[in-house]
Amino acid sequence: MRKLPRDKSNDYSREMATARREVVREETGADLTHVGSYSFDPAVLPGNIENFAGVAQIPIGLAGPMLVKGEHAQGEFYVPLATTEGTLVASYSRGMRLCREAGGIRTTVVKDSMQRAPVFVFSDALAARNFGDWVTDNFAAIKAKAEETTSSGKLIEIEQHAAAKMRWLRFNFTTGDAAGQNMVSKATRHACMWMLDQGIPGLEHFSLAANFDTDKKHSAINALHTRGKRVIAEVMLPAQMIKDVMHTTGEALHRQRQLSNLGAIMVGSTCNGAHFANGITAMFIACGQDVANVAESHAGFVYQELKDNGDYYFAVTIPALVVATYGGGTGLPTQKECLDVLGCYGKGKVNKFAELVAATVLCGELSLASAIVSDQWVSSHDQFGRNRP
Repeated sequence: MRKLPRDKSNDYSREMATARREVVREETGADLTHVGSYSFDPAVLPGNIENFAGVAQIPIGLAGPMLVKGEHAQGEFYVPLATTEGTLVASYSRGMRLCREAGGIRTTVVKDSMQRAPVFVFSDALAARNFGDWVTDNFAAIKAKAEETTSSGKLIEIEQHAAAKMRWLRFNFTTGDAAGQNMVSKATRHACMWMLDQGIPGLEHFSLAANFDTDKKHSAINALHTRGKRVIAEVMLPAQMIKDVMHTTGEALHRQRQLSNLGAIMVGSTCNGAHFANGITAMFIACGQDVANVAESHAGFVYQELKDNGDYYFAVTIPALVVATYGGGTGLPTQKECLDVLGCYGKGKVNKFAELVAATVLCGELSLASAIVSDQWVSSHDQFGRNRP
């Protein structure tokens, strides 16, 4: 097969995109007419993609309005959801209607940290332990070195985890409005190079990453210690409203929750919710997030209480929501428009966006649970989700 054309002086242009599509068309016979249809200037893409040839057009639906009474997100919002799954937008809208009529969703971001976790390998376990003591004693100097590479990243702590003669250091940073993976990698490397220059007794090997930071993978440490934003959304639903809007009862939802909790335990699920990933993925695509971060972000916890009068308290906790409102794909044309719909583009908006993601997840959980217990799940997919050639 022919190599795709490259032009360092003019790589991000309509002409180069057309040339690449033409090579692929000639080699494969694929018609890339729709891939080649887009409205923006490819000159905005450096840093976001290589070998640009066109776009994948994913439909965007608007759910809502969703009423949120959070620390950072306050008011009513239309939520852009990019998806090809029928019933999804309708289901989230139904959950948003219920929560709006119940008085709104309360949200809060309770923790914020992004990690890089280098590993240091020593001659023996004692040398590794002594190194850990040195790290604790020299935290201020390590912090100063790490922060030399970034204006917005702040090193807040270094967790230490020991095994055999290894010592993993989990560097925890706040990263402003960026998701921050690249930021913390650079900062951690800079700090570690300084540490290595100090002469570490017994050190045999060093690696900047060895899977302990769990980039784009779920892990128990993320669930307990947080990666990105730890955000909670909660709502109190009056009993009569559950009947009127969702055609079920708090008692039925409570019973279903017990079954779902046990099912999640039995299969070893990373999440006791129904479908956190649906709403998160759809918002991520629409709003220019790194979609692979759904791997961390989708896992969370559902908690509920049935009150004596039939009212129903419901909460979702997302312990590792990796989001950004600045940098990455957030400034690309359609993605910025979707963030603007939420009032979430730019600096100082990332916690607001995190709260809106959590609130959206909550609405989707309530809607799907209600559809299951009221036997509307299959019929709704038959009505809205069938698209056969």
